[in-house]
Amino acid sequence: MVAVELVGVPFDGYGRSGHQAAAAAALRGSGLGAALAAFEVVERDDMVLPTGSPERGTQTSLINEPALLAMTEEVGSRVTTAVTDGRFPLVYGADCTTLLGTIPALRADGPVSVLFVDGHEDTMPLDVSEDGEAANTEIGLLLGLSGHLMKGPLSERLPALGRDELALLGPRDGGWRQQFNVGSLRDSGVWMRDWQEVAAAPEDLARSAVDHLKKSARRWWLHVDLDVLDPEQFPAQGLPDVADEPHGLTWDQLTRALTAAVACGGCLGWSLAIYDPDQDPDRSDAQRIVRLVADTMAALPATAGRGRPIFRPSRKRSNGCSPN
Repeated sequence: MVAVELVGVPFDGYGRSGHQAAAAAALRGSGLGAALAAFEVVERDDMVLPTGSPERGTQTSLINEPALLAMTEEVGSRVTTAVTDGRFPLVYGADCTTLLGTIPALRADGPVSVLFVDGHEDTMPLDVSEDGEAANTEIGLLLGLSGHLMKGPLSERLPALGRDELALLGPRDGGWRQQFNVGSLRDSGVWMRDWQEVAAAPEDLARSAVDHLKKSARRWWLHVDLDVLDPEQFPAQGLPDVADEPHGLTWDQLTRALTAAVACGGCLGWSLAIYDPDQDPDRSDAQRIVRLVADTMAALPATAGRGRPIFRPSRKRSNGCSPN
């Protein structure tokens, strides 16, 4: 039986009370534990973080810096402990900045690649960011494209990802990036397929993404930002007073992509982010997320999480995954 460790993250990137900081509790209250009844589940208390602050910090120039730094440190510690002990960590709640804790920590044992499923590329340079929200920047920081003037412990762990160790599925933010003259990772050689391509062939492209990642590292991390979904399908994304970007994947397309990806094997763990329970008063979106978790985890190979991970390049395709 696969052992799963639940890592709830009560963090909001804007330093607000509630919102994404309340996501982990809302998902548990909507049946997350019951959705994992087929697994051996280990769950610790949610981490305790500093009180949120909307001010920009002196080390990173990002808002809510004290909580951000504490969160990334704790996420990295919990994830590596889970992996070392042979468990599959499921990091849920908060936003995409959990990757700033996860990936540098995992790399202490060798290379790890990332399947990044998101409606945005998240490469906004720190000196361009209008609001200083960290979740628009983390991929650029992990790749070393920005953050060169950062100070402190987080800067010492970056960069932590090579361009060939990253695959993106689902971005639809080209117009937004053009406003700030920020190019696409696809133009710089990163493996990427946008939302329209993924919508047309979710399983095939998910398998192709995993094949690409396994050329660099046999073990890979799955990250899903739920704003990859069409806001008509998933309203509880983004900011309450700002219109969400139109288009995106359906729940069915996302489910098909994720189940195909994890069935390929090698998935080390999963982070699931960007759910705002304040925009989901009847918890219907939370219940739909729980269903996504159940469907995706059911496709996980029975050997997932067993033993200490072995990080080495693979030249062979596995479990029927094929290029596209």
